[in-house]
Amino acid sequence: MLLCLGCVPLLLFGYLPPPPDPWNLHRPRFCLLSKEEEKSFGFHLQQQLGKADHVVCRVDPGSSAQRQGLREGDRILAVNNNIVEHEDYAVVVRYIRASGPRVLLTVLAQHVYDVTRAQQGNEAFPCPTLASGVRPRLCHVVKDEGGFGFSVTHGARGPFWLVLSAGGAAERAGVPPGARLLEVNGICVEKFTYNQLNRKLCQSGDRVTLLVAGPEVEEQCHQLGMPLAAPLAEGWALPAKPRCLNIEKGPQGFGFLLREEKGPDGRLGQFLWEVDPGLPADKAGMKAGDRLVAVAGESMDGLGHEETVSRIRAQGSCVSLVVVDPEADRFFSMVRLSPLLFLENTEIAAAPLAETKDLPVEDTVEPSGLAGSRQCFLYPGPGGGYGFRLRCVASGPCLFISQVTPGGSAARAGLQMGDAILEVNGCPVGGDSDLDTLQQLAEAEPPLRLKLAPRNSQGSEAWISLESGEVKSKRRVEL
Repeated sequence: MLLCLGCVPLLLFGYLPPPPDPWNLHRPRFCLLSKEEEKSFGFHLQQQLGKADHVVCRVDPGSSAQRQGLREGDRILAVNNNIVEHEDYAVVVRYIRASGPRVLLTVLAQHVYDVTRAQQGNEAFPCPTLASGVRPRLCHVVKDEGGFGFSVTHGARGPFWLVLSAGGAAERAGVPPGARLLEVNGICVEKFTYNQLNRKLCQSGDRVTLLVAGPEVEEQCHQLGMPLAAPLAEGWALPAKPRCLNIEKGPQGFGFLLREEKGPDGRLGQFLWEVDPGLPADKAGMKAGDRLVAVAGESMDGLGHEETVSRIRAQGSCVSLVVVDPEADRFFSMVRLSPLLFLENTEIAAAPLAETKDLPVEDTVEPSGLAGSRQCFLYPGPGGGYGFRLRCVASGPCLFISQVTPGGSAARAGLQMGDAILEVNGCPVGGDSDLDTLQQLAEAEPPLRLKLAPRNSQGSEAWISLESGEVKSKRRVEL
């Protein structure tokens, strides 16, 4: 007679099984949302006063959020690989809106979060993220005499991997060796047949934009259970890029007209026209036909004309605009990604500066009074930018981080909105020469070394509230 040990409880043999691993049993989920033809992702984010909890309070039936498994009560831990568990509510909303038509959310069910918190206390939750510098790549390949410079592993159906020609166009465009091909011109090809992929590449003409993932990226995503998502990508050799314009109002105004009309994607947007020669907008580099993407770092996607105008007017005499020309507009519309995800690739992502006036008294903090300083080392991204912007408080010699580009060098180094700058490359900041010092940032040899200190909680909350406008005052925001 045979005894089946598999049917006997192991406790009878004096063996105690190890405690369940909450990471394996309750792993955070990834929800890759897309607006497609819809105006929103289809969920609402609840603001809880006094807490840094970002809870989904409603999921619209039939929406992308529902189709991708987002549930009411889910806690948002990260947005596009940026951990937001302890971020301000307005920062989280800004990250999501800046992601454009696609966003990757890392979420955890309410009951799992509560149990984990009870066990771990206030320790940071182990949110799965890709390591620094490990990202999918968006590469624009221009055909030369040797073609695109790659061949595709031959199989009846995807997924496909690329074999590069040494020194070819694809290699020069930043495609890594052994890369997995994810998208062609914004279209997912993971389930294409080989013939379908071949036709798609032939239809691209003499240039094609590929979303690819190198072996290291593919391996990390597999280990984390994270999708190889386009919003995680960094740009390499892109044919177009967003521009950051800092405009100070002159005696005759800014010198441009804002008009609402349809863009190449068929969606309504805000476009800049009648740029008067010689006036501030023209001097800042604005071109007629530019599309307005963001005001003071906040995406204008989905906002109407009157609301956009009010956001610009709220900036006073100095406005900061992110724009794209028609070529860039068509490119980012084709790849279905927001230009703001690639803002780091502008020529000078950290400058020029804009003065902030009429700030409340509690918001002007002297650098010498800031505690808990830390040093951050930044290396420029593929386009040469560091991925952050600065703001100067007029009533005091203080310089603060006013915007951190999601996924950029600054974000990876740990810079946060509201951080005060104490030193730049060993030079103290806090005198009349601050502006001269900061104008040299773009010319400084990498790495850029910043000594930073967080603002006090009262000042930081007031500052973020001013930056985010009415978003801070809403109890619930549809996304």
